[in-house]
Amino acid sequence: MTKRLKTVGLFCSIALAMLSVEFPANSAQSTDGINAAQLKKGLAAFDRHEYETAGALLRFPAEHGDASAQAVLCFLHTYGRGVPQSYSEAAFWCRRAANQGNPQGQYLLGLMYDKGQGVTEDFVEAYKWLNLAATRASGSKKEFSYRIRDAVATKMSPDQVTQAQQLALVWRPILEPRTK
Repeated sequence: MTKRLKTVGLFCSIALAMLSVEFPANSAQSTDGINAAQLKKGLAAFDRHEYETAGALLRFPAEHGDASAQAVLCFLHTYGRGVPQSYSEAAFWCRRAANQGNPQGQYLLGLMYDKGQGVTEDFVEAYKWLNLAATRASGSKKEFSYRIRDAVATKMSPDQVTQAQQLALVWRPILEPRTK
């Protein structure tokens, strides 16, 4: 296996682990009972690695503002799990989740900016989103997130790192209204 394939596999495994730990099936909190049930079933399907089912069930809650569903769709489209692989579709869902403060969406969006997948390569934006994700992570995920952020920093000038840190400091979540 080539080094690139090993790296892609590692990032996929880590992203999957981050998502599955953060989205237990009983965490659904929605104002609409049907939407909450669909979200709960979709997250449970994701935890069981039933990606096609998860993608189908989570689309409605994601479209209606649920950041956890948006982050899972981001992951599914990034890696082509149960849905067509599409970086532009992944970036759409990542951005929506990240803007609401979802750390998994922020982490995945940071990776996309680092690699220029679905978005224009931008190390300042990558650092900003990875830094925001790292501040919200816990345990070994926190340490790993900081390592990835610091790896991006090696591609940046000191002024760019300062700019990215300032962007992260002033960033505030923009919650989407939950619709039925």
